[in-house]
This record gives sequence, structure tokens and C-alpha cells, in this order.
Amino acid sequence: MGLPRHPATFHAVRAANGLRRQIRSNTLLFLLLAIGVGAAASLAAIAIGQSARGMQRVLFGLALGEHLSAASHIAPLRLLALPIGGALLGLTLWLLRRRKTIDVVEANALHGGRIPARDTATVVGQTLLSNGFGASVGLEAAYAQAGGGLASLLGQRLKLRRADLRTLMAAGAGAGLGAAFGAPLTGAFYAFEIVLGAYTPAIVAPVVLASLTAATIARTLGIHPYVISAGGAHAIGTADYLLYAVLGVLCAGFGIALMRLVSLVEAAVRRSPITPPWTPLIGGVLMMPLALLSPQVLSSGHGALDINLAASATLASLGVVILLKLLGSAVSLGFGFRGGLFFASLFLGALIGRFYQLTLAEIPGLHHLAPDDAAVVGMAALAVAVVGGPMTMSLLVLEVTHDFSITGVTIAATLIASTIVRELFGYSFSTWRLHLRGETLRSGRDVGWVRALSAARMMRRDVATIAADTDIASFRARFPLGSTKRVVLLDAQGHYAGIAETAAVWSPSADQAERVGSMAKFADRALSPDMTIAEVLEAFDASVADDLAVLASDGQVLGLITESHARRRYAEELEKAQRDLYGES
Repeated sequence: MGLPRHPATFHAVRAANGLRRQIRSNTLLFLLLAIGVGAAASLAAIAIGQSARGMQRVLFGLALGEHLSAASHIAPLRLLALPIGGALLGLTLWLLRRRKTIDVVEANALHGGRIPARDTATVVGQTLLSNGFGASVGLEAAYAQAGGGLASLLGQRLKLRRADLRTLMAAGAGAGLGAAFGAPLTGAFYAFEIVLGAYTPAIVAPVVLASLTAATIARTLGIHPYVISAGGAHAIGTADYLLYAVLGVLCAGFGIALMRLVSLVEAAVRRSPITPPWTPLIGGVLMMPLALLSPQVLSSGHGALDINLAASATLASLGVVILLKLLGSAVSLGFGFRGGLFFASLFLGALIGRFYQLTLAEIPGLHHLAPDDAAVVGMAALAVAVVGGPMTMSLLVLEVTHDFSITGVTIAATLIASTIVRELFGYSFSTWRLHLRGETLRSGRDVGWVRALSAARMMRRDVATIAADTDIASFRARFPLGSTKRVVLLDAQGHYAGIAETAAVWSPSADQAERVGSMAKFADRALSPDMTIAEVLEAFDASVADDLAVLASDGQVLGLITESHARRRYAEELEKAQRDLYGES
């Protein structure tokens, strides 16, 4: 018998439970919660960004306000920070072996928005370590994970419904990114397109409010958002749209090649005798000669982007930087550094846009593109090819250039790039890496309920059974017409031997002396208890059966599922998911 509760504790628990009920039923309270999540995500993003830049200043001897990728020269000894950081990251991989972390996209798609605190700390810590020690990765994964992870923990403590928890977690992830870029619309649409995989009226207000709050706090605290310099407005004509459409096609192909290259490096490293804890250290060593050739390959590339947009670059110089950054990203990610390609794709896309513009300028009589416009369109098109989210990247262009004319042509180019990548490749970088781990996700859209609805959950356990060597007369005596539609047959060892339909056994043409096993159907077709509803329906389609048995690994019969019941449950769960998505539950 437990100790009696103190009255103050009792009232506190009662008040907490009342608050949970109010938040789950009151839209205004949920919006206030989203604003609080936005504030927390903003503070987390600021702390992560300042920590990474502080580490880089100390390790690489940078001046206050100087970006690592914009440094004109870095002393060779300073570059030893790369393998040292790799060694520290390898230590964390060794300590966390046998454990896979959940990121915001996977959490929203499969786990109803639930992210363990340990996974949030792991992703943020490893990304901060990788970027802070100079690896060619961005911090965007840490921003999104920190905001989404904090929101998820809060939502779990408040016991929010699955749909509300997914929305709150996505709002936190978008707010983290919005604060980092000082671009609230970009953060909101990152949540819609990348994290949630959907855009519905029910989720607009909390996500946008969280992102606006985060960006406002970041500016209030004096944190200068990432700004991509671009020239003034330029007249955009039909010829510009056609040429930028071609740039969208080129960026789609380059984006697919970049993702393939990273996965090829990862596969080569896995096949090598190098154990995972040592791979980041070796990756850091390989990054050193690349950084000696050009410091622009280091970190995410914010400073390098500004340099290349402002400089009068040549085709040769742009080609060298593109190649080095491509190799740097592939080596960093392929050898185990933690991070993403969000800003790397923006940087590479801007360089490809400038390269494309200079190439067209060499062709006599061809319409010329403005250098800054080409860079901005290429930046967005490649980012869409790699990260996804055509509206996210188009709004980023709008928020950093304040130029509606270039935003319009950017939307066209990003839609072309997105369509080509979706048709030819089918994945963004985050979902592609999940695919390599065996997942089948294409977006953050909620498919967790499909996996949760397994054969074990749907089956009937009260299954009529009989030995397969029983004669038909005995079967009829035990199972009269109308008593059951089907009976599961068992062999001498009690294992599954097929299904007998009662009506068929009672057929006048059946010989009563025959064994009922002679009338068994689907003896070689059965379900396992862990099969998802999608796999169950595929099994029914393949077997053209009305009923299938669910078997344990040793052949013992656990239950029975009818096709009509499986399809009805699927329709019910699908309808419920749609109601949750549109806020109608």
C-alpha cells in the first residue's frame, strides 16, 4: 500500500491534468503552446550557432565575426582540428553503438512525433561537433532537431494526441530553422513540406506562429540572420524563364549525382576494414588537403557563398570550388561526420547558377542572364533537388532578396527540379539515407499507423481447428452447416495444414470417408503476426483468398484474418488519419 499523497501534491497533479485536457481541447491554448515552442526553439538555435562559431574561432584562429569558409588562409597545423574532431565524434559513435537515432522526419512519419531526449541530444551534439571542428556539413539538422525535440518532449509530457504532437514537433523544427535564417516563412514551409509532408488549414496557425516567434526573438537578441546578398530587381522575360527552366533541369541532375556520391562513399567505407568509430578520424585527415587547396570547403559555407556572389568569378575558379565542395561534402558525410546538405546545396547551387550564367555569356547572340539572379535561382533549384520543398526554397529566396520578380522564376525552376528528382530518383537526401537503412519513406507524412496496424492486432484468436486427417463425416458431425464458415486444419504435430471451407466439406459430392485434409486450401499461404496492414492486403491480393491464417515462426496457428475485416480496418484507420490531418477529430 502506497504512502498517502500530500494535499499540495494532489492539487498540483490535478491542475496539471486539467491543463492537459484544456490544451488538447482548446485551440487558443494550443497556439500559445506553439508560441512557447517557437521561443524555446529560437534560443536553442542561437545557442547552437554561437557555440559552433565560437569553436571555429578558437580552433582555426578566426577573427570575431569571420566565417571559417571565408578565411583567406588557414595554417596547416590548425587543420589538425579536423581529424581531432573526427576522433571525438568516433568516440561518441563507439559509446552509442547499436543505437540508431531518430530525426524529425522519421519521428513524424513513423513515431507520431515522438523523439526521445537522448536522440535529440545525440543529433545536436554530433552535428555541433562536426561543424564546429570544420567538417563540410551544415548546422540545419541540429537547428531542426533541437526545436523539434524540445517540442516533442513538451508534447509528450502534456500527453497530446498523435496529430497534435506531430504538429507541435514540426512547428518546433520549423521554428529552429526560421530563427537560424531569420526567415519565418522559410521555417514554416520547411515544417509543412519536409517535416510534416502535408499542408492543411489545421496546422497553418501553430506552425507559422512558432516560426514567427522564433525569428522575432532571434532578431530582438541581436543575432544577425543569415543573409544571402543579391542585386536589385532585374526585368524577367520569357527568355529568362526558358533558360532558368534548363538550369532547373541541370540542378536536378547535379542533386541526384551529389546524393548518389555521398551514398557511394558511405558504402565504400562500410565495405572497408575500417570500423565505424575510426571513420570520422580518417575523414578528417582526408579533408585536410581539400582545405589547404581552398578553405571554402570547410563548414557549411556561409562566408564562402557571400564571397562568390560578390566576386567577379571565372569559369575555372567556380569549377574548382564546385568540385572541392562536392568532394568535401561527400567525404565528410560518407566518413561519418554528422550534419546535412541543406546549406551545402544552397552554396553549390549558387555556384552552379553563376557557372551556368558565365557559360551562356560565352555563346554569341544568346540572351544574357543577370549574375546574381542566376546564382539565386541555382541556389534554390539545387536545394530543392537535394532537400526537397520547392515552396520552402522559393520563400527563402523571397525573404533574403525581397525581390518578387526573381521569386516567380525561382518557383518555376524549383518545381521543374523537384518533379525531375521525384520521377527519376524518388527521394530527398534525408529520406534517401533512411532508404539506405531499409526504410521506405518518401516524406514526413504519417505512415506510422500503417505499421502499427499489424496482423497480430487485427486477427481473431477464437479459431475453429480440426486435425487434417479427420474424416469428412466426423467433420460434419462437429461443424454443422451455419456453425462456422471455415475451419483451420492442423497436421499431426499441431502445425498449420490449410483451411477447409465448411460449405465445401458439406457438398453432396464429397465422400464422407475421405480425409478433410484433401479439401484443404491455402496450405502454403499464411501471414506472420508482424506483417503490416499493407503487407496483409498484398497477401490477400496475391492469394485471392477470403481468409488467411496468422502463424507463429514454428507453424503454430495464432489466429485468422478475413479480407473483408482487413480492408474495413484499413479504411477506418485511413479515415481517422485524414480527420487528424485536417483537424476534424
